[in-house]
Amino acid sequence: MKLLDIVRLIFGNLNRRKGRVALTAVGVVIGTAAVVILVSLAIGLQKNANEQLYGIGDLTQIQVSPAYGQGMVVSVGGGGGGGKSVSAGSSSQGPKLLTNLALNDFRLIPGVVAVIPRDYMMGGLTIKYHRLEAGANIIGIGTDDLGELGLEATQGGVELARGTVIIGPNVASNFYDPNQRPGQQPPAAPDLYDQQLVLIFIKYDLNGNEIHKTLTYRVAGVLAQTQGESDWSIYMRLDELKALNEWAMGRRINYNKDGYSLVIVKVDNVNNVLDINDQITAMGYQAYTPQSFVKGINNFYLVLQIIFGGVGAIALLVAAIGIANTMAMAILERTREIGLMKAVGATNRDVLSIFLGEAAGIGFLGGLGGVLIGWLAGQGINVIALVYLAQQSASQGGVPPSVAVSTPAWLPIFALVFATLIGLISGLYPALRAATLVPVQALKYE
Repeated sequence: MKLLDIVRLIFGNLNRRKGRVALTAVGVVIGTAAVVILVSLAIGLQKNANEQLYGIGDLTQIQVSPAYGQGMVVSVGGGGGGGKSVSAGSSSQGPKLLTNLALNDFRLIPGVVAVIPRDYMMGGLTIKYHRLEAGANIIGIGTDDLGELGLEATQGGVELARGTVIIGPNVASNFYDPNQRPGQQPPAAPDLYDQQLVLIFIKYDLNGNEIHKTLTYRVAGVLAQTQGESDWSIYMRLDELKALNEWAMGRRINYNKDGYSLVIVKVDNVNNVLDINDQITAMGYQAYTPQSFVKGINNFYLVLQIIFGGVGAIALLVAAIGIANTMAMAILERTREIGLMKAVGATNRDVLSIFLGEAAGIGFLGGLGGVLIGWLAGQGINVIALVYLAQQSASQGGVPPSVAVSTPAWLPIFALVFATLIGLISGLYPALRAATLVPVQALKYE
């Protein structure tokens, strides 16, 4: 029997029993729709969580701090053939400081594209702009281009020159009028781009008296919003901050001896971050990356997707029993027909193919309806959930989510193939029974 004849028979037999096929396919529709909706919901929750988490920092960055305890002396050096290797030496007592030698070791790790030291202001600070005053977080950064940190500017640029600072977008909102009278309207946040800021640095002598150092800096750029530390910070060159800290501490700072307080290691690819983070930790330093937190969250949602998909799959397995029952009844009703087919030359393989095709066809039709209903239901849930979550975010001052239910392109295809496969497996036993019927006995069957 030719393939085209088998296909024609399959569709003809399904068409003759529309009612029974439709009722049997309803179970597959429900199971497939459940799989699509539940897995889409889990994927949507994961995307929403990742959007919120991306505000915690650049996922290609590792923040490295000195370790003040027992560590291992680990060196990273070039191999004989120009390659790079990581070798561990003997353990040593004492702190593992972030000296310039340590920074060079980090740069030799494959996948590291930048190693940027940073430091904070050790003394007090008051910022003045005309009659307004403010406070802010001063960060000294060991790069002339903040673009290496993944930062962008909405005004000006991200290049740091001597005598300039780059400010976060929320710094201007810190300014207030110290002479403002009660009941007066607070001043509007000033536009600080390309303006001169007067920075008054403060330290105290042994008698508790304030000593001031006043410097003027030009605002070379205003950063874009990141929902992170940079939004409220003022960046200046590390060598300028070092000089200010030496003035505040009353002594010279030697980074080869004292080390840096924090170093940012920039990695070429987010997929390499955790491996390099582990290498730096093995070298005896304290390393942290937001990627480790994001990976934990993603693993949780992956488990959630499996659980939700399993719940839908149970409904499909229940539908599989219905398909098996329908096909078993079809064999009893069509026993004489099967005997006649075999009598005119149909082989066991032909009969097996016809009944398996009918079972798979029921699974396919049910899967197709389930995918369509699941996708439509997901879109409806998405609209309702986004409206509700947007209202909640507005009342709490958070960032509204962009998605609640997300259906990737692979999910409908997977659900349709899975439903068809369930139908095929469900019809396997009835089809084998039909294929092994003895023609003479089948023709005599009443």
